[in-house]
Amino acid sequence: MSDDQQVPDWERRFRAGYVGLPDWARDAPDRAAVTATADGVLEVHSWSRATGELVRATRRKEGTTGATLDPAGEWLWWFDDGDGDEYGVWRRQPFGSGPDAQSDDATGLAAAYPSGLAIGRDGLVVVGRSDDDYGAQIHVLTPGAPARMLYEHEEDAGVADLSEDGQLVAISHSEHGDSRHPALRVVRVLDGEAVGELWDGPGKGLEAFGFAPVAGDTRLLVGHERRGRAELLVWDVATGEQAELALDVEGEISDAEWFLDGRALLVAVDHDARTRLYRYDLGGGGLEPLGGGDGSVRAATVRPDGDVWTLWSSAAEPPSVRDLAGHILLRAPGGTAPASVPVEDVWVGGPGGRIHALLRRPAGSRGRALPLVVDVHGGPTHHDADVFRAGPAAWVDHGFAVVQVNYRGSTGYGSAWRDALEARIGHVELEDVVAVRDHLVAAGIADGDRVVLAGASWGGFLTLLGLGTYPDRWAVGLAGVPVADYVAAYEDEMEGLKAFDRSLFGGSPDEVPEKYRDASPITFVDAVRAPVLILAGENDPRCPIRQIENYVAVLERRGIEHEVYRYDAGHGSLVDDEVVRQARTEIDFARRHLPEP
Repeated sequence: MSDDQQVPDWERRFRAGYVGLPDWARDAPDRAAVTATADGVLEVHSWSRATGELVRATRRKEGTTGATLDPAGEWLWWFDDGDGDEYGVWRRQPFGSGPDAQSDDATGLAAAYPSGLAIGRDGLVVVGRSDDDYGAQIHVLTPGAPARMLYEHEEDAGVADLSEDGQLVAISHSEHGDSRHPALRVVRVLDGEAVGELWDGPGKGLEAFGFAPVAGDTRLLVGHERRGRAELLVWDVATGEQAELALDVEGEISDAEWFLDGRALLVAVDHDARTRLYRYDLGGGGLEPLGGGDGSVRAATVRPDGDVWTLWSSAAEPPSVRDLAGHILLRAPGGTAPASVPVEDVWVGGPGGRIHALLRRPAGSRGRALPLVVDVHGGPTHHDADVFRAGPAAWVDHGFAVVQVNYRGSTGYGSAWRDALEARIGHVELEDVVAVRDHLVAAGIADGDRVVLAGASWGGFLTLLGLGTYPDRWAVGLAGVPVADYVAAYEDEMEGLKAFDRSLFGGSPDEVPEKYRDASPITFVDAVRAPVLILAGENDPRCPIRQIENYVAVLERRGIEHEVYRYDAGHGSLVDDEVVRQARTEIDFARRHLPEP
């Protein structure tokens, strides 16, 4: 019997090779930076289209992601943090070199949290960074000169893009105090002087998708939400002219990119938990759908020859890099993940409107009430989609139904739905999660005595809060890297998350203490009845370990059945062995503590 046959399908999905969408060098389009699996760890690679060869560039025990190339394709840039804590420096090494190659400290700046990087020609680099001590900073680097401060502010900000000719930098900022709805400023690289400002007012954010890829072109592609959903406009920074683009399509625009002649756009639209691609002609306004209609496009890029490459998957089929015709162009190292079951769309009436959820259940299980995992997504500015995920598939393989709820607070359903959680943070989302849970129980799909509440990050926060506020709905809780004590979390988290929390709550814990108390799981811990497993990263800058320890101490004092799984990384792991251990721990904990049917 082969090794693959001895390893169960659920584990093989976690261990299957992964490859991300190539990030092309602008002036050397046959060269790309790619994140892919190497020896069971996600690492940065060089990839040559001419040879088809992936060359591993990094080897770090915690893994490496987030690489790019300079326009000439000579240097591979990647971020070097400490044990997954997201605090570090940018490094670079020659394209095609291996993990033993000497990598340079590419900027000479002190370690910080990254907030954007733009690499121009002739050695020009614009670096965004943040820290608790100074807030946000943006520096310009040119060969032979010390780093020059271009921008600094105590509120959250970052580099959005650099113009094709290297003259202008677009900055996303929250000087108005709301990092969830940022404004845009374009400044000159030469002296930092502002040449354009764009802000749509309170509660309406802007996103810079990029300058037109033509030298001397001052048009910036911008996402806006002036009519209650994510749409597009083209802003000519030189003239101040704004041209709003009317795309006759259902859903929200989640991403957009220029075709390289500057005459058309590649547009990604989220609708009902699927992402579709369109080509928009700026001259005639025509909109052309691209690719197939099933599954979701997770990322896409325009090639210099006009081809569009995508990273695609569905709940049933694992991800692959393919063209619009569905041909696979780049395969992951190692074996292919076993397929899983497709999702079923579920719509449930809720207190704030219709709630969309995605249900997965074992083949042949219709007509039976199954144990149910309510898998709550993180973010909260995110949504679950029809994409391949090894975690839910593992639960299905073990006989569970899994439901993923796009609660109020999720993206993809309009600005009002996304921002509705501000009315009572945590509790609004849980009203929707509970409504879907109760619907599935009433419909006979789920066994009401065998429901697991689970999630990571914001989903972990909602799990702990839900165990304390709806204690009769859950038999088991599984909380990964959660916010457990919101005040302590705020004190210890990275600066960008502090800005997010101030934006969400309307101030810091000192300014609005009651809001933080009401949203904090530790406030409601005395009501928890279900056994709970908490998974925590020792070096997590987003949901730090101390505030989890505070919550666990209360569980111990009250004698609530619980276990804590700690691992040596940050806000999640890039190592297959570790991810499998965590999945096995969660499944084992649930099976031990669920009542017999």
